[in-house]
Amino acid sequence: MEDQKVISRLTNLGKEITEDIMLNESPKISLPQRSIGNIHFNEEKNLLELGDKTSTRSFLNVAHSRKFMQTILIATKCKELVSREKTASIRELYYQLKHTIADTKENTFEDQNESDPLIVDLETSLGVLREELHLKADDKGTLIGKLTVEDSGDFIDCSKLGRSGLSIPSIVEHYKFHEFDAEYILVIETGAMFDRLVEEKYHLKNNCIMVSTKGQAARGCRRLVHRLTHELKLPAIMFTDGDPWGYYIYSVMKAGSMALAHESKRLGTPKMQLIGMTMTDIDAYDLEKVTEKLKDVDKKRISELLQYPWFQKKEWKEQLALMSSKGVRIEQQALASKSLEFVAEEYLPTKITKKQLLP
Repeated sequence: MEDQKVISRLTNLGKEITEDIMLNESPKISLPQRSIGNIHFNEEKNLLELGDKTSTRSFLNVAHSRKFMQTILIATKCKELVSREKTASIRELYYQLKHTIADTKENTFEDQNESDPLIVDLETSLGVLREELHLKADDKGTLIGKLTVEDSGDFIDCSKLGRSGLSIPSIVEHYKFHEFDAEYILVIETGAMFDRLVEEKYHLKNNCIMVSTKGQAARGCRRLVHRLTHELKLPAIMFTDGDPWGYYIYSVMKAGSMALAHESKRLGTPKMQLIGMTMTDIDAYDLEKVTEKLKDVDKKRISELLQYPWFQKKEWKEQLALMSSKGVRIEQQALASKSLEFVAEEYLPTKITKKQLLP
């Protein structure tokens, strides 16, 4: 969205509040409900979506007053940032707005945990991205492969960055994609496995673009993969640990998250597939001796995943049931028990060639 449209929406929010005051009514903000009861899974689109239920945050409601004030402070600062063409981290925003209210002992914010959720409230209320409000989080994630990215006039060849790759920023809307030579995008959960595959030159030998999420994917990483698949028309395959946490990271990349269901269409990659690690890999590659026993927290997480509608496909039920019956989990690095080259030379090429992928 263009800056002027974002400024217009912020201005209109202020006008609506002013109108309430002029009519001697309590100033209020209408917000979409982000509770689980207002989030549903669109099976046709394979995405989580926010419903149409709303709630009202009113200044004269004692339970709402503090959050109302904080929301307006954030909206005001965002309008200033967009108008000045400045970008701030969400941490910087917190410190810019934190102060003691005059003639009181009351602080505007006590902790960043107060400001972060209100940024999401503002996003959903205005229908804009956090990045369009000129706010960003810490950079997280790395990309490498035969792709040229234009960044503010500079052209970056992502195949000539040594082993480091391109650090994925929080905001990727300004990226423009130029020449590329790849058949698919391989998204990798752990930084260690990404480093292993870079050392083995997997991306060059197998003609792909590799992206590391380094754990749960940040918004910038999710948005970049979404853009790459849609704009370059490339399929995406994800490679995670064989545990409920890795599988959930995959589901967030694919279908979106409950916390950001309002942005699933811009952050999710619904046609993404998972290559592994799977529970059937344990027997297929004789990896039983390098598995780890499930902890109670892992077992609880498996039960939770089985309740999610996006894990109701037959293939996923089978994998989660097998994980429970085996009582084990397996990490990507366990493939090193075969050899350091095994994952790049046999595991990934074989499974991709045979299309042994989960939906």
